[in-house]
Amino acid sequence: MTLLPVDEARARMLAEVPAPVTERVPVAESVGRVLAEDVAAVRDQPPFDASAMDGYAVRSADAPGTLKVVGESAAGHGYAGEVRPGEAVRIFTGAAIPQGCDAVVIQEDVQRDGDTATVPAVEAGRHVRLAGGDFRAGQALLARGTTIDPWRLSLAAAAGRAELTVARRPRVALFSTGEEIVEAPATPGPFQIYDSGSPALAALIRGWGGEVRRARPVRDDLEATIEALRAAEGDLVVTLGGASVGDHDLVRKAGEALGLELKVASVAVRPGKPTFFGVLGDGRRMLGLPGNPASAFVCAEMFLRPLLMAWQGAPAEPRAISARLEEALPANGPREHWMRARLAFEGGGVTVRPYRDQDSSLVSVFALADALLRRPAQAPAAEAGSVVDVLPLSRLPSGA
Repeated sequence: MTLLPVDEARARMLAEVPAPVTERVPVAESVGRVLAEDVAAVRDQPPFDASAMDGYAVRSADAPGTLKVVGESAAGHGYAGEVRPGEAVRIFTGAAIPQGCDAVVIQEDVQRDGDTATVPAVEAGRHVRLAGGDFRAGQALLARGTTIDPWRLSLAAAAGRAELTVARRPRVALFSTGEEIVEAPATPGPFQIYDSGSPALAALIRGWGGEVRRARPVRDDLEATIEALRAAEGDLVVTLGGASVGDHDLVRKAGEALGLELKVASVAVRPGKPTFFGVLGDGRRMLGLPGNPASAFVCAEMFLRPLLMAWQGAPAEPRAISARLEEALPANGPREHWMRARLAFEGGGVTVRPYRDQDSSLVSVFALADALLRRPAQAPAAEAGSVVDVLPLSRLPSGA
């Protein structure tokens, strides 16, 4: 089989992703969705000059002085009249600045006596939020391809949007294969292990915007694998295990029985060499991942995440950052190596330390890692302090 470089393999996969299908959703339900439209403001924000503090709206030309308090302006209830020389209006944070006023004196600096208020000198514009200070009517606020988070949701709501046009979530069918796999709480046999890969991949798929349907593990039987593949409903079928070409690796053969056209046969990556991708006879895309969890998770970051992002019209390329090695590394071999590693942020810089044991079966190491360190194919030995590329891994906030 031809081993493709990681970037070329990813490009071939992404070339098979169709244009996003769109739908309308309420703004309040849009977190995690990818915009399929540009969002612009329908009016200025704030739509009027507003007070930034509780206090008194005044004409700066009248300060310092003792002024007559002629009314009140509160959020949602402005002062309707025009403030004349020698007058002031009691005002609260967020309320509209009355016509004629150009400054606010905070209440702590004012001496109030009945219907008069003695104020100190104040410059024009003091404690005033100008109309349009956040954004202007017609201003572009959010671009197509942006993933909505709570802060962007707030911006869309402030822009006056009740609904947004977003990409439909890609539908992913997921199943693992292998006689050795058993799902908890079933009791494993003497030569079996618990399925730790597919539940984690299902969570990753949901976090990357996909709708996942997870099937039960499939035993090492060609007809059973063909039937599981035929029954898998989704835009993308993701299999875990059985991706290589050994006697018990039946996923490719099952795909071929259903018209699989391979676009990527294998990848020059460590771990994850057996990863393949193609299009089934009925048009469903298929991504075959290795069975070892670390291999599957690395290749999910390299290929599955970009596929799901592209399906939604979002930026698809992994975003690496630079970091300095905390310790020396030996020369690398012929395959690009993505090592599980730990980042540290000190003195304004980023350092990275790879874990010593990179065996692809170790789930515990991935649970500790917060980055993948890239070693290019045939990279020479690297000294401590050398700059390397790392891909930070997303982690949910503590307690989420």
